[in-house]
This record gives sequence, C-alpha cells and structure tokens, in this order.
Amino acid sequence: MPRNALLASIVLVLAVTAAVVSFVQGNWFGVIWVLMAGVSSNMAWFYIRKDRQERAAAARVAEQQP
Repeated sequence: MPRNALLASIVLVLAVTAAVVSFVQGNWFGVIWVLMAGVSSNMAWFYIRKDRQERAAAARVAEQQP
C-alpha cells in the first residue's frame, strides 16, 4: 500500500473515531469529522487506484520487453 494511502487511511480511522466521540457527547461538531472522513476515504482510494494502475503499466512494459 502506498504511503499516502496508508496515511489517508489513518486519518480516516481517527476522523471516524472523533465523529463518534463527538456525537456521543451530543456535540454537532462531529459533522465536520464525518466530512473529513469522507475526504480522507476518497484520497485513500485514489492513491490505491493510482498505485494499481502504475503497477499494471509496469507489468505491461515488462511483458513487451524480450
């Protein structure tokens, strides 16, 4: 897993945890944490997909070389 995807996943877990704690305490500030979790989730998927595409392209190049 690429480093950026790993860091985004860690932020995702922390943001979800912060949102749960905020909502349990009755604080509506948790909505901001939910939005941050959504952004970090999208970032993680983006970097994972980008890494898969780069690996597939490298494999295609390696197959074409004799």
